[in-house]
Amino acid sequence: MSEETADAARTIEQRWGQFHQWGPYVLLGFGVVMSAATSGVVGMDRADWYVAGTLITAAVALQLCWGALARTRPGPSPASTAYYAVRWAIAFVVTWLNPFFAFYAVVGYFGTERLLPPRLVRTGLFATAVIMAGSQSGGLPPDGGLGWVVFGGLLAVNVALLIVFAHLAEQEDERSRVQAATITELENTNAALQQALDENAALHAQLLVQAREAGVADERRRLAAEIHDTIAQGLTGIIAQLQVVAGAQDTGHGELAREHLDRAADLARHSLGEARRSVHNLSPAPLAHDHLPEALKKTVAAWAERTGVRAGCTVTGTAEHLHDEIEATLLRIVQEALSNAARHADATRLGVTLSFMGDEVTLDVRDDGRGFDPLATAPRTGSGGFGRDGMRARAERIAGSLTVESEPGGGTAVSARVPLVRHEH
Repeated sequence: MSEETADAARTIEQRWGQFHQWGPYVLLGFGVVMSAATSGVVGMDRADWYVAGTLITAAVALQLCWGALARTRPGPSPASTAYYAVRWAIAFVVTWLNPFFAFYAVVGYFGTERLLPPRLVRTGLFATAVIMAGSQSGGLPPDGGLGWVVFGGLLAVNVALLIVFAHLAEQEDERSRVQAATITELENTNAALQQALDENAALHAQLLVQAREAGVADERRRLAAEIHDTIAQGLTGIIAQLQVVAGAQDTGHGELAREHLDRAADLARHSLGEARRSVHNLSPAPLAHDHLPEALKKTVAAWAERTGVRAGCTVTGTAEHLHDEIEATLLRIVQEALSNAARHADATRLGVTLSFMGDEVTLDVRDDGRGFDPLATAPRTGSGGFGRDGMRARAERIAGSLTVESEPGGGTAVSARVPLVRHEH
């Protein structure tokens, strides 16, 4: 049940509780006033009023005792049944003395299910209908045969009304139960939907972690192969040259030794350069002190100054500090796209756009260069063997995607879409 429905049910329950607590006093008081006003017409004498006064006092005392007891014994019980029976008896006698005391007898119609066990509910309602019919027929006991006929007819009408109202109340209770069941079902459905959304979010995060781990493994394999092909081979060459130098010194060939020493120095410088390049590829220098938007703007500005091509970088949406892996991947894609444009595009203008859109980040690099046919042209590789396929692989490692659109004479557009994963504080 929703909180609003529960609040409404509690409010209704509180109002009924107030009626059951104070209603008998109000109705008894009204009956006393009406009976006092009509005692001369009805024929109540002093003795009748003594009896009525005693019963009225007893009714008030009964109500006070039950008010204190009901808080500790909610629901039908022998005590509540006794309370209902004594209250009915008092109402019957005072209505016998004056029909207007039937106002007090009306309370027998309310709260019957709270006071009587289920098998006695109809009996209690019928007994209350007897009092009401006697009051409506002119008082108890009925006067003569016609009075009994009128009493019987009025009793039948009261019972019929009780049946109709009971049926309507039962239908209303059924509607309330159906409504409560529907609300509960909707709440369960909403809870299941929220759980599914939470599971999807957890799965998405898990996929990102797996993609990151796969990217780290791929990067390690790439660096291992690159170190093997560059630095390791260079060091092997240095060792070979030094071995030749050692042999040349033993045979007294100084010129040959110097030549191989020069070669070893060249190989060492080359290997040092390869080592620095590998370290640079591991940790992008532009991101050392800036976040991605600033790093992209500086990278594009430096590229434009170096190539003489008019280039600019635009950021749309609300910029956020992204996860380090996301920022590094997008920066690498831009660097490779700029490198390809400088070597192949022959462009006059180039634009880079970084867009933050809800749960996604998009990166677009567009130039007005010569373009090419993506289907007819094999992927060109950039420095370090990182071409179109490499850019696409980088995007896919972080659960993203990359597309390249181009045509001869129509420029080239590189677009990457990756999930927006915020930086872990």
